Amino acid sequence: MTKKSIVFYFFLFIGITNAQNNIECQTKLSLANQYVKAKKYDTAYEPWLHIRTNCPELSLAIYADGEKILKYKIGKTEGVEKKGFIEDLIALWKDRKQYFESRTPKGEFGVKSCQLQYDYKDELGKNNNELFDCFDEVFKSDKATFTHPKSLYTYFSLMVELFDEGKKSATELFNTYDDISEKIELEIQNYSEKLNALVLKLEKGKSLTTRESNNRRAYESYLKNYTLIKNNMDAIADEKANCKILIQLYSKGFETHQNDSIWLKRSVSRMYHKKCTDDELYEKLVKQYDEVAPSADTKLYVATVLLKKGKDKEAYQYLEEAFQLETRSYKKSNIAFRIGVILKNKNQFVKARSYLLKALKLNPSNGRPHFLIAQMYADSAKDKSCGKDNFYQRAVYWLAAKEAEKASRVDPTLQTYVNQYVASYEAKAPTKEKVFLKGLGGKTIEIKCWINRSVVVPKP
Repeated sequence: MTKKSIVFYFFLFIGITNAQNNIECQTKLSLANQYVKAKKYDTAYEPWLHIRTNCPELSLAIYADGEKILKYKIGKTEGVEKKGFIEDLIALWKDRKQYFESRTPKGEFGVKSCQLQYDYKDELGKNNNELFDCFDEVFKSDKATFTHPKSLYTYFSLMVELFDEGKKSATELFNTYDDISEKIELEIQNYSEKLNALVLKLEKGKSLTTRESNNRRAYESYLKNYTLIKNNMDAIADEKANCKILIQLYSKGFETHQNDSIWLKRSVSRMYHKKCTDDELYEKLVKQYDEVAPSADTKLYVATVLLKKGKDKEAYQYLEEAFQLETRSYKKSNIAFRIGVILKNKNQFVKARSYLLKALKLNPSNGRPHFLIAQMYADSAKDKSCGKDNFYQRAVYWLAAKEAEKASRVDPTLQTYVNQYVASYEAKAPTKEKVFLKGLGGKTIEIKCWINRSVVVPKP
């Protein structure tokens, strides 16, 4: 046999062997996939392990199915065996990135690895420093796809634990809080805008497709979870911060960061939300923020300073300027809502309702404006200019209840909260006996004063 013949038969043998291996891998891949679909994970493990070991680049299904198999194994085992499956799942995500990098965003799969290590930190012997560094590295390298609510909260919780242990400073704590809060706000905006499109379709009398209905439930679930973790984060940050700490922190940092718009924004925002606005540092920060990066936000903060000084007329001009400056619908809605809150607190109910209605038009899936309008109605129930007698004045509570109910219809996250207020409003409205004596059941009556609305009296 010639040398050329030997080479030819060698490569022919290799080709045949590879083809045979490929056929075997394809067969086992199909088999493993069928078992996974049937949730027979123990049976699926052997054929899946073969393809993962011998042909890891064959299909993305190796990694999707493998994740389900290994999570099942982790849940069913203990001790050394469990630890082995945990480490195997971490290795699986690394392999997925090696062979299918474009389909393995780090913010999604890197954080899965971090979360798994956190969930089983005792089994893996991981400390808080190591775990925080894992989340921190993923967040900073791929913030866009780091979106899972639970992992965002875990990331923040680790920072809090390290702060409590004296291993992280107050500056590091609040910077991390701000970074994660801003990320959550972006996700809330993203899902709110998606949900708004579906809400508007329903308002036009159109039905949602099955897919759209499923999407709606998913969007509402994400919004509920993001809101929950944001509220928990706010509560923790409030516990760790007080005006004395913030004033010391921002006084010390002002000289260094006085031209840093992000630092100024965060400083002003935190002092505002912690009600540290009486200190002269707040006004100093606000003016500097407005000078460095004038925006709708800065105009709002300037308005709060002017309101505190009793310069209401000038403050209202800044509020309107803030609203006009913002062009993005979701952001503009938030500005309108904040203005509504400010005006409500100043008992400027007509102007407050006007801005709250604008907020609703711009972001119809946000129930909070409805809820605030309901509160203003309820606060006016004893106003004699709203009704000619006690019955008509107390009828305002029916209007308040109906407005509050709108809040939970468009925003299910407010359901429990709203129900408490609706029950309270209905209890304060005229009784069935008084409705009967007045003979107004089922009739529409007018509410006067600033409210200028009508309400249908419930039948007794």
